Amino acid sequence: MLREARKRRHIRVRRKVSGTLERPRLCVFRSLKHIYAQVIDDDSGHTLVSASTLDAEIRAEAQGKAKTERAKLVGGLIGQRALAKGLSRVAFDRGGYKYHGRVKHLAQAAREAGLEF
Repeated sequence: MLREARKRRHIRVRRKVSGTLERPRLCVFRSLKHIYAQVIDDDSGHTLVSASTLDAEIRAEAQGKAKTERAKLVGGLIGQRALAKGLSRVAFDRGGYKYHGRVKHLAQAAREAGLEF
C-alpha cells in the first residue's frame, strides 16, 4: 500500500520534472539500507553521473554511521561528480518520497557541494 502510494506520487512528480542536457534530473532512490542518486538526461535516456552508499569511495566512511549521515555523504559525492562533468544545474526528483530525512540531507549536501536546484 505505501509502495503503491509512493509510485503514484513519483508518477505525479515525473509529469512535471524532466531532465535535459542543460538541466538534467537528479533522481533519488531510497531502500531500507542504502540510498542511491543519479543525474539523468531524459532526452537521450542516459545516466550522466551516479553515486550510492555502495560506492567504494564512501563505503568505508559510511560504515557505522546513521542513514541520514550516509545520505549526506552520497549527496556530497554526487555533487562533486556532477561538477567534475560540468553539470552545475539540476532538477531535483525526490522519487515520490517526502522531502524529509535522508532525501532532504542528500539534497542539502548536493547543494553544499555546488549543485544548483
